[in-house]
Amino acid sequence: MAQTTETPARAPGNGPVRTPRVHRAWFVAAVTFVTIIGSAAFASLPGLLIEPLHAELHWSRGTIGFAVSVNLALYGLTAPFAAALMDRFGIRRVVAVALSVIALGSLLTVWMTAAWQLVLYWGILVGLGSGSMALAFAATVTNRWFVARRGLVTGLLTAAGASGQLVFLPLLSWLVERHGWRPASVTVALAALAVVPFVWLLLRDHPADVRLAPYGGEYVEKPAPVTGAARRAVTVLLKAARTGPFWLLAGSFAICGASTNGLIRTHFVPAAHDHGMPITAAAGLLAVIGVFDVVGTVASGWFTDRFSARRLLAVYYALRGISLCFLPILLAPSVHPPMLFFIVFYGLDWVATVPPTMALCREHFGADSAIVFGWVLASHQVGAAVVAFAGGLARDLFGTYDVVWYASGALCAAAALMALVIRGPRPEAVLPAGA
Repeated sequence: MAQTTETPARAPGNGPVRTPRVHRAWFVAAVTFVTIIGSAAFASLPGLLIEPLHAELHWSRGTIGFAVSVNLALYGLTAPFAAALMDRFGIRRVVAVALSVIALGSLLTVWMTAAWQLVLYWGILVGLGSGSMALAFAATVTNRWFVARRGLVTGLLTAAGASGQLVFLPLLSWLVERHGWRPASVTVALAALAVVPFVWLLLRDHPADVRLAPYGGEYVEKPAPVTGAARRAVTVLLKAARTGPFWLLAGSFAICGASTNGLIRTHFVPAAHDHGMPITAAAGLLAVIGVFDVVGTVASGWFTDRFSARRLLAVYYALRGISLCFLPILLAPSVHPPMLFFIVFYGLDWVATVPPTMALCREHFGADSAIVFGWVLASHQVGAAVVAFAGGLARDLFGTYDVVWYASGALCAAAALMALVIRGPRPEAVLPAGA
């Protein structure tokens, strides 16, 4: 990982660019990794809240699922604007404000007494804050600080969310079971606030801020702040929406969100609890998914640097769909070997789709790929939002989640076919920056 053999580039008018033994880009990636780990606390909580809120406040699972769906939808719809805002105001400012909004929303839930307050505090405030901390954050850091090893870094930063899940899921499930859901909400607020000093003191917006070239690339001056961030995000969307690959990527990634965040993260714990499994045991299984998610995502980044991204996506979606179709017969009061096999298998595939999806965005949309990926991520979260609500509604109507598992498996098969249809771009089809 050390960058020791390159000839230093020269910054115009400022002498030679420094070439440290360990490139500063790796430290920026490390701070980003820790930040995403801290932000994973609020992503771990919704699935643990459904049963406690239903029992204490007598809200239907569909109502609670609606608040979670608002959170997931805003998470996605905020992401492309967050990428543009990072270009305008800098990564540090946007991320620090986002973490503060998350802390405020999570803390306010402690005093809520009506369902609309859950929608406002957790759905809207935490949704807006988390959207600014979405994978567009990882994409922006990767695009600015790395030329070489982008696939690997993408995998590492994507895996950070799973690593945070490992840290917070067991703790939050223990708090919910022993002390109720309110201490868990306070813990999420404190975790978000604890990360803010690391972001403000250690993160840097651009390699030129410290007179460095990106890792594996040549020195470039820091661009001037981009005005009209919202207009740029919409303009990039309109340009990208004229291309077939955008809709194929957005559609397949919507199914990715439906079959992960909307389905497993939101409904696995209550579904397992329906079969007699304790909440702590079910949350522990989600944490184990996080262990293998790290392995699978980092490996996927490595594969993405070497193999066809669209073929990787097709394999990932097909395997995920097969595993989901087996889940209804595996749920039981206790953890048994076939369930552990599902957890390992599914965990390896959880967000392995992200590195090849980012790579295809870079391949087709060039310098605007971070914003385009933000819109693709928006589709991911809209898909997750639909299933988060539909899953709770199906449980209220049918008394079981089985129909949701099977439907999601079929959708994954469709996503695999969509990935195979994507073709490489013509040279003139790549969008220039700010197009």
